[in-house]
Amino acid sequence: MRLGVNMEELFNNENAQESSPLAKGGADGEPAASASEQLAALSAEKDQQFAAWQRTQADFANFRRRTEQERVELVLSAEASLIRELLPVLDDMERALGGLPPELRGLTWVEGVLIIQRKFRAALDLHGLSPIEALGKDFDPYEHEAIVSEGEPGEAKVVTGELQKGYRLHDRVLRPTLVKVGQPIKSKSE
Repeated sequence: MRLGVNMEELFNNENAQESSPLAKGGADGEPAASASEQLAALSAEKDQQFAAWQRTQADFANFRRRTEQERVELVLSAEASLIRELLPVLDDMERALGGLPPELRGLTWVEGVLIIQRKFRAALDLHGLSPIEALGKDFDPYEHEAIVSEGEPGEAKVVTGELQKGYRLHDRVLRPTLVKVGQPIKSKSE
């Protein structure tokens, strides 16, 4: 049987009682913080933590969206760079086949080259490449690059000749059309 009081246990019990918000009394002996005040404080803290969590969730969603957008732009940029390097090959192939004498068109090797050209063109079209129509249209500096100009400067200009075909990749101009601009050609009915 133990008769002595363990001073350490007594000290710990007294400290535990003093640190409790309910144990601290005011001058009139009332508890310093009532249960409803504690509940309100805990509820406010919970609301702050929940708002911080919501901000973190929104920041993460924005980060994911921004990262995905950057990835898509990187892929499109790489695709545009490769297609831009392939355009001179397409131009040369179209020039070579455009200058082909009609009597050679029936040869099997020429038909093979035409099939290769169509497949090459279809592969580029599949990736979003489309030609810019220019001939007979109003000059648009965003899609056309004027190389030759006929008539007075500052007059309304229409594309009268196409020197090099321009292309659009998806919705962006990849290469502007090199054009000759001049006055609209008047039809015989005017």
